[in-house]
Amino acid sequence: MATLLIRNGIVITATDLYEGDVFIDGEKIAAIGSSLQMSADRIIDAKRKYVLPGGIDVHTHLDMPFGGTTSGDDFESGTIAAAHGGTTSIVDFAIQYKGQTLHHAWETWMKKAEGKAAIDYGFHMIITDLSDQVEEEMDALVRQGITSFKLFMAYPGVFMLDDASIFRALLRTGSNGGTICMHAENGGVIDVLVKQALAEGKTAPKYHALTRPARAEGEATHRAIALAEMADVPIYIVHLSAAEALEMVTEARDRGLPAFAETCPQYLFLSYDNYEEPGFNGAKYVMSPPLRPKETQERLWRGLAFNDLQAISTDHCPFCMKEQKTLGKNDFSKIPNGAPGIETRMSLVYDGGVRTGRISLNRFVELTSTSPAKIFGLFPRKGTIAPGSDADIVIFDPEKKMRLSQKTLHMNVDYNPYEGREVVGVTDTVISRGRVIIQGGKFVARAGSGSFIKRASR
Repeated sequence: MATLLIRNGIVITATDLYEGDVFIDGEKIAAIGSSLQMSADRIIDAKRKYVLPGGIDVHTHLDMPFGGTTSGDDFESGTIAAAHGGTTSIVDFAIQYKGQTLHHAWETWMKKAEGKAAIDYGFHMIITDLSDQVEEEMDALVRQGITSFKLFMAYPGVFMLDDASIFRALLRTGSNGGTICMHAENGGVIDVLVKQALAEGKTAPKYHALTRPARAEGEATHRAIALAEMADVPIYIVHLSAAEALEMVTEARDRGLPAFAETCPQYLFLSYDNYEEPGFNGAKYVMSPPLRPKETQERLWRGLAFNDLQAISTDHCPFCMKEQKTLGKNDFSKIPNGAPGIETRMSLVYDGGVRTGRISLNRFVELTSTSPAKIFGLFPRKGTIAPGSDADIVIFDPEKKMRLSQKTLHMNVDYNPYEGREVVGVTDTVISRGRVIIQGGKFVARAGSGSFIKRASR
C-alpha cells in the first residue's frame, strides 16, 4: 500500500489549528505530528497552506429526473466537479416513486453511481409513498447503512406526504435509529398561490419566489419540528432559506430539542434581487425554497456562527438555461427547480465567511465537513484529521484568487449563478482515501474510484 507524507501545512479541524505533518498509509491517516521523520512513497509540501478534512456535501441531486428533464450532472461529472472544489464525500438522494419499494429506488441510484463516482457517496432515501411494507424497509435500510430519509411537505401529488404519514415515519426512526430530513414548505398554500398567479397572467421567473413566501417555509418548519417533538426524535431541516424558518429552529434548540438544519451558499450570497435580472435570466435562480430578500443573509450568517444552523450543503441540482430552464419560458411553474453549486461551496464560504470574520477557520471546517459527518453517521471515519480516519484531505491555498466562471468550472451546465465573482481561497490538492485526485487544478484519478459509504445510525 502506498504511503504519503504531507509536510509543513497548517492543519485545521473543527477544534484544532496547528502547524504539522500528516502521514498517510494506504487509505487511512496513520500519524500526525511535528516534523515527522518518516519515509514515504510521496511527499507533498503544504507550506503556507491549510490542510483540511475533505468537504462533505450532504445534499446533492445528481442524475435526477425533475419536471420532464434530468439534472445536468451525472455521478461522473458531478463528483469530479465536487472534487475540484474540495469535496471528497457526498450524500445524494434516491427517490422512491409512488408504488415502488425503497430497495428498488436504492438499486436504481446505485446503478447511476457505480463505476462513475470519483469520490465516496452515500444516499438519503426520499419517501413518497409510506405503507406498512415501506416502514419495514426503513428498518432494513438503516441496517444496510442508509440511515436517513427525506420527506416533503411540498409538491402535492408528486412528493408531498400528509402529516399523519410524516408522523408515522418520524415514529419509525425512533425505533430504528434513522434520521428524517424535511423539505419544509407549505405545499398546499404554495399550490393555491401558483394557480392564482398564473390565472392573473403572472408567468415570469420572479413569480416562482413570490408564490413561495417565507412564511410558508416558517410555518412548515414549525410544524415539522412539532411533529418530531411529539414523536420524541431528532429532525433535520434541509436547505433552510428564510429568517422565519430559522426562528423556528432557534426556538426549538433553545428549548433543548434535537432540531438541526442546513443552509446553502445561494442563500448566503444571492437574493431575491437576482430574479429581477432582465429577460428570462431570473430562471437561473429558480430553486426551492427560493432566494430571499438580501437582509436575510446576515440572519443566516448569524445562525451559522451561533450553531442554530449546523451545516452548509449545496442542493446542487443543475439545469441548463437553453434546453431545460426554457421549458418554463411562458410558465414559471414549469421551470426545473435547481442550480449548480457543488464545486464552488468551499471557496465561497471561506471567502465570504472566514475572510470577512463572520465565522472562524474551525467553524468553517465544522460546517462544511465535521458537523454533517456527525449528524449523518460518517464521523470519525470522515470529517476530521485523526489517526484511523479516512485519508480524505484538502490542501487549501488561503491566498489564491479565482474568478468564478462557467467556462472554467467543471459542472455540466451552461451558466454559473456567481459568474464573474472573485473569491480568495482555492483548493490546491485533493486526496480521497489516500489517493491524490486533484492536483494543480487537474483531475488526476479515474471516474468510478469512489465507493458507497455505509453510515451509522444514531
